[in-house]
Amino acid sequence: QLGLTPRAVFRSIERPLLRQILPGTAALIFVICLTSFAVALTLGGGPRATTIELAIYQAFRFDFDLNRAALLSLVQLGLAGSTAALALWIIPAISLGGGQDRPLHRWDARGGLQRGLDALFITLAAGFLLLPLTSVVLRGVIGLPQMPASVWQAAGTSLIVALISVVVLLALALPLAGWIATRARGGVEAVGLLGLAASPLMIGTGWFILINPVASPFALALPVTALVNALMALPFALRILVPRLRDTVQIYGRQAQMLGLTGWPLWRWLILPRLRPQIGFAAGLTGALSMGDLGVIALFADPDSATLPLQMYRLMGAYRMEAAAGAALILLALSLGIFWIFDKGGRWHADA
Repeated sequence: QLGLTPRAVFRSIERPLLRQILPGTAALIFVICLTSFAVALTLGGGPRATTIELAIYQAFRFDFDLNRAALLSLVQLGLAGSTAALALWIIPAISLGGGQDRPLHRWDARGGLQRGLDALFITLAAGFLLLPLTSVVLRGVIGLPQMPASVWQAAGTSLIVALISVVVLLALALPLAGWIATRARGGVEAVGLLGLAASPLMIGTGWFILINPVASPFALALPVTALVNALMALPFALRILVPRLRDTVQIYGRQAQMLGLTGWPLWRWLILPRLRPQIGFAAGLTGALSMGDLGVIALFADPDSATLPLQMYRLMGAYRMEAAAGAALILLALSLGIFWIFDKGGRWHADA
């Protein structure tokens, strides 16, 4: 309406918003990279590429030195925790769900250079993801007949663990999101960020140390894995749920008070219906992350039980690369499938 050029839109709208968001985003990316384990383990991670996560795994799995593993976990917690606290301090409470429930359009990018740059960066990002996924699909189709029966059993185990993680995540995230959106931000949201500060391997080490004197940790491998996966997804779920919930309270809160809606009726008739797309997206993300996790289960699993990522890693360690590619294809299909089902279910008739 004001006739602003693309450069003016960037200068007056986008740059101030990016200035607020980018520092916190960089801190979150730093924490996620710091606690990364599966990629480094899968690619070999030699002495020159050993991360703290790999050092914890080596101290635990190969040396069974629990004292060293606990000390390395404290170092990891100090580094990741301080960065997560910094991210919490500098990330503003910005809501991106405006537009009065209408789709948002980028009016300044009408064509030409803006659309070309968008297409270039989207193509580069898509290529970075699609090229390895394509190789997984091509090799996986060849390797499907060579997979042992244990792969299908591991796939069923991973699916059960993912569904349990989704249930636990929603039980934790919805009350926390309601508290953050209506009353406070700092202390309660910091609890959610523990999932970033404490990696699955670190929490798994702690649980093993606690359980080992009183019970067999291997018997509790799957429940602990599901709980830890839910905790790992909690920060992302809160970032998805809180802005929409905060907008809902600000817009409809007074009307709800006038109608006497409190407690469960408030959630049933107002909050949950308006949060359905966000709940579905958070549940799908949690399920997909849980399906692909190779953290706690790498410490707790015995030779007779495994999730699909661990079984795939074992096949790679035995140089059965074709069978591992088939397992990777199944993992890809299940991860995408569980995400699509939850996300589509949350958006289905959500605008009605």
